[in-house]
Amino acid sequence: MSAAPVKASESATTGVFGRGRAAIAARTLRNDRWWLPPLVTVLGLAAFIIYATIRSFVRTAYWVDSYHYLTPFYSPCLSASCVEGSSHFGQPIGHLPMWIPLGFLVLPFLLLFRLTCYYYRKAYYRSVWMSPPACAVAEPHAKYSGETKLPLIIQNAHRYFFYIAVIISVINTYDAVISFHSGSGFGIGLGTVIITANALLLWAYTLSCHSCRHIAGGRLKHFSQHPVRYRFWTVVSKLNTRHMQLAWTTLGTLVLTDFYVMLVASGTISDPRLIG
Repeated sequence: MSAAPVKASESATTGVFGRGRAAIAARTLRNDRWWLPPLVTVLGLAAFIIYATIRSFVRTAYWVDSYHYLTPFYSPCLSASCVEGSSHFGQPIGHLPMWIPLGFLVLPFLLLFRLTCYYYRKAYYRSVWMSPPACAVAEPHAKYSGETKLPLIIQNAHRYFFYIAVIISVINTYDAVISFHSGSGFGIGLGTVIITANALLLWAYTLSCHSCRHIAGGRLKHFSQHPVRYRFWTVVSKLNTRHMQLAWTTLGTLVLTDFYVMLVASGTISDPRLIG
């Protein structure tokens, strides 16, 4: 199959149009639906971002006082603008204007932790920036500077966002513990199960992070001399093989948890009780 030579103006030093590569004018010779995975990724990420943004700003139906259910999008709620009972760690911050979400203290760090995640980098590099969109498909960019300049140099701070994500996971765990509540004391409802499952999956996603794996076993020359760290590294490594699945699963459980709490808090549905 012959192809027209690539014009000099289209040539670049990197990528499929680089010197020394086959001179093919077409963006790709693939005839399969290579565009489908990037499209699905864009739609999935966009759906979550739109939902999470709307719910973070509406300030309604995020706390169920009867069962102590708090949506993760508002945890921790530290402002005087938070409804009574939802501030588990007090209200050291005064009233906030409507354009600031009540979960402003942690939402930016959670966003940065996900944005700099190794899997999410691959996902949005391919689907949003098309760098490249798929194997054997030319990307539209003529130059590549890697993660050495703004804004991509921020990717190198992923390990520090991981430490903050661990603290937030501890807070989510506390939210799960206090959800074992009813009007008479201890209780378990469907919301308890959902909130607890979400917290556990968030832990699994956080600990499956590549930075966590490096912290557990990086720079160790002799695993036999560090049996505890070796065991932890082994567990984290197993989780790491499921990092992509956990990345998407936790986006789903975050939405499910928030949506369920919203339905119960608004009185749209009642919480089925297992105990109490």
